[in-house]
Amino acid sequence: MKLSALAKELAEKKLLGDCEVTGLCTDSRTASEGELFFCYRGSSVDLHRYAEEAASRGACIVCEHEMPLSCAQLVVPDGRKAMAELSAAFYAHPERGMRFTGVTGTNGKTTTCHLLASILEASGREVGLIGTLGARFAGRAIPPDLTTPDPVSLFALLAEMKKAGVREVVMEVSAHALALKKTAPIFFDVGIFTNLTRDHLDFFGDMERYGEAKRELFAPERCRFGVYNADDPFTRELVKWETPHILYGLEEPADAFALIEEESVEGSRLLFNLSDELCEAKLRLLGRHNVRNALAAACAARRLGASPEHISRGIEGVERVDGRLERVAAFRGAEIFVDFAHTPDGLEKSLACLKELCEGRLIVLFGCGGNRDGGKRKQMGETAARLADFAVLTSDNPRFEDPCAILAEIEEGYRALSEEYVAVEEREKAIEYALKLLGEGDILLIAGKGGETYQEIMGIKFDYNDKDTVKKLVGKLS
Repeated sequence: MKLSALAKELAEKKLLGDCEVTGLCTDSRTASEGELFFCYRGSSVDLHRYAEEAASRGACIVCEHEMPLSCAQLVVPDGRKAMAELSAAFYAHPERGMRFTGVTGTNGKTTTCHLLASILEASGREVGLIGTLGARFAGRAIPPDLTTPDPVSLFALLAEMKKAGVREVVMEVSAHALALKKTAPIFFDVGIFTNLTRDHLDFFGDMERYGEAKRELFAPERCRFGVYNADDPFTRELVKWETPHILYGLEEPADAFALIEEESVEGSRLLFNLSDELCEAKLRLLGRHNVRNALAAACAARRLGASPEHISRGIEGVERVDGRLERVAAFRGAEIFVDFAHTPDGLEKSLACLKELCEGRLIVLFGCGGNRDGGKRKQMGETAARLADFAVLTSDNPRFEDPCAILAEIEEGYRALSEEYVAVEEREKAIEYALKLLGEGDILLIAGKGGETYQEIMGIKFDYNDKDTVKKLVGKLS
């Protein structure tokens, strides 16, 4: 495909030279003859500095200012947006032949996507699922990379989905993805908002900017219909858009709500009222937050034409979502759960849920990631101290930070309310310590990493998984 032909996709551009584009590239070290290398100014790095290396390997470039290079160049005002638009064009616009539902929010995106995908599949549709746990379609599973893949990977994936017969795509749309324009060419038939609580302030700086990024998903030119959480205050900002919408909730007045008829460690029996249409469902996932997620999925599914019977069957079909308040083992009469909760709000919801079901002591084990929003560490310590009977504080993904320094910040918040805790830096040893504390009726929540298969320390991702570690140690201690 000629660069000049691709350039026609952009409203604003300047074309300097022309070439045959054979592929798309975002890493100058792997660029090859005929590939199109994308340059843009990032928050921490300016990729224009790598343009010369890419050009020396035979690549042509997209850039935000003219470069002193002899290769063909496409000069654009916004390199990130151009990357999304050109990626879509290069892969023959797969997004134009499919219907999209996007889910955004601090917590609940993954679970809501899995529930909605299950409902649509129960209605007989071929569904593509994209999110934190990877991608899934036509019997294939692709390992995770980012919550929302970068445009080159995203549109290549969508092209594969379309070729496999997928016509419904359910995807997580992170605030980062919206801010970085990863999904710019995609029009969402339905957008779902789960909640807005503290996270990613290392990137956005404050909650206002973080919220504004999520709000962009629901702009009338990007989204046909919104499904908003009435229980979250940020919904007041979303309804300012002229996008048609429905409100769902458990506490505030809403168009759709749920009655919890029965609740146990096995899940909940629910009665949905979807704008005066009743629907019964058995939810195997624990917690009121998951009731909201199921309600959001049901509202979206109904909008997309799924029947109440499909909704019931689809929700009951989700036995577990990897690492999302997942019951992974029983030990010495106690129950052990693994959860991805890595924010104050997420940890609070999971602990509150388990506290209602716990007959003995509620023990929590968690840490906080390094080189991320440090302000939430003290808050998570306070949350754990308020809701748990005992805590084992440990390392998460310390990245390039000192794990002990991270623990000290968590401890500061915890000690303000309780001294009932211990700090064990190495995560596997911390889990072993926690298991030895368990007795009849206790519950242990291992939070922060969920289904992650690595632990990142000093730039190296070591193989590690909480669930595998629990199973190994339970076998050792039994």
